[in-house]
Amino acid sequence: MNATLPLTVGLAVLIGVSLGLLGGGGSILAVPLLVYVADLPAREAIATSLLVVGVTSLVGVLPHARAHRVRWRTGLVFGLAGMAGAYVGGRLAGHLPPTLLLTGFAVMMLATATAMIRGRRVAAGTAPSELPLARVLADGAVVGLVTGLVGAGGGFLVVPALALLGGLPVPVAIGTSLVVIAMKSFAGLAGHLGTVDIHWPLALAVTAAAVLGSLLGGRLTGRVPAEVLRRSFGWFVLVMGGFVLLGQLPVGVRSDPALWTGLAGLAAGAALAALTCARRAPAAVARGSTRPAD
Repeated sequence: MNATLPLTVGLAVLIGVSLGLLGGGGSILAVPLLVYVADLPAREAIATSLLVVGVTSLVGVLPHARAHRVRWRTGLVFGLAGMAGAYVGGRLAGHLPPTLLLTGFAVMMLATATAMIRGRRVAAGTAPSELPLARVLADGAVVGLVTGLVGAGGGFLVVPALALLGGLPVPVAIGTSLVVIAMKSFAGLAGHLGTVDIHWPLALAVTAAAVLGSLLGGRLTGRVPAEVLRRSFGWFVLVMGGFVLLGQLPVGVRSDPALWTGLAGLAAGAALAALTCARRAPAAVARGSTRPAD
């Protein structure tokens, strides 16, 4: 643990940057970091990620609130439903095999990556004066359940939901999502605490680094082309999800050279695609593209 602590803390800054900049992605980075770098067991890594992401999101709200990019009422409605779902998910996770949890986490990563790469077109128009509360509550509970079970699926599900259901502009949806993520993360953590022991020195060190990253990410929102961020991060998450899923395969399958060759090709293709997106984004911005990030 001592040998990997500086690397773990250094990489934790990226968790905060992702949350502050994109309104999501914190747990998608935190769980693999804690499992594969810090060498925590799966359940402990998921519970620790909820603590890290909850505190980081709470602090990350500040720069967005100062810039008036938080819709508090909407966030609280969605967040309360998410808290109920996250608590139930956290309680259920203690009774499920770690392999099943990590496999579910990998599937969530792949689904998230696909949604980010494809993008979502948000209809233009003004936000409705009344939120469809029944649908928002149902969506919040489902997203919360996923978050509590596998420690992921928060921001990249919440941001599109807030933009589509609540009619919020994407920058406001990102700021508001941090309120929701904080609420759901703490509820999910409460569900885990009865069955998981947290390594508090590591958790606090990672949280502090992630908080610094979130403040940086919040300041960068609106300065970096959203298309570059969304697509590049989507390809990164796709590769990460593939490696996490690979780790759950039997040892004999993992040792097949053909499998690693294929993954190397996927990683190279993802890097090329991300680079292509980065080069094309300025031209899209110049043409006045209005397609927002998830």
